[in-house]
Amino acid sequence: MPDISQHGHSTNLIGLATAFIASHIFNDNPKPLHICRHRESAPGLFEQLARESTHAECGRIFQDYMCVVFGFETEQRLLNDHSGRRRYRNSYLRLIQDWGLDSNNAQGAVFKGWVESRFGLFPTYHKQHITSFISKDWTRYIEEKMNSRYHNNCIYMQLDLLYEYCQWIIERFQFPAATHKTLYRGVNALDDWVVHDEKQYKIVRFNNVVSFTDRRSIASEFGAYILEVEVPMVKLFFLMNYCHSMRYTAKPNIW
Repeated sequence: MPDISQHGHSTNLIGLATAFIASHIFNDNPKPLHICRHRESAPGLFEQLARESTHAECGRIFQDYMCVVFGFETEQRLLNDHSGRRRYRNSYLRLIQDWGLDSNNAQGAVFKGWVESRFGLFPTYHKQHITSFISKDWTRYIEEKMNSRYHNNCIYMQLDLLYEYCQWIIERFQFPAATHKTLYRGVNALDDWVVHDEKQYKIVRFNNVVSFTDRRSIASEFGAYILEVEVPMVKLFFLMNYCHSMRYTAKPNIW
């Protein structure tokens, strides 16, 4: 199998074929994406969010909800287990922060594993390009994404809720009528990204989760070339204020 980016799991949790989600056809004509029944699993949260009128207040409510449900409060984090050892409670905020510092660490593998599990999209890069399921690169990725340290607090469920919350925020406050968002990413070599070269166009495949910015000036700090991408709104996972711009995390796979 020369390129695992062209393949995905036969099943996922969003009710659309993985190959369709990974195609340029979907990116040109996106359909709504929801993790199966997950928004319905927290009806109280989204009912409360619907009663609020500001983005900031919704953010506070969401964080309070996550703190209570997943034990992020200080007194809960400091609880010891029966042996006297302090419990480690993994959180979505810490996971994304650590992934942002180094997307090829164990936290990055867990994040890529969540995308693989929910959307069926295989990662194409972890420490180096992954081209085969029998390679050492794939084995290393599997080992790191299954690290029990990062799965002791329902981390995939936390990321599920975060994705649904961000999609709800986009629908409610940010871009309710938009289907795409123009974002930028700086790269140092185009050869690492172009996987199919036609006379009139090039097909670019990204990893299954990638960070972008909405400022060209910010993207230029990370590479000699700037890729301008029309990202489907339904593939935006996380939006973060960063240097007076917005840093976006998306599940693009292909453009």
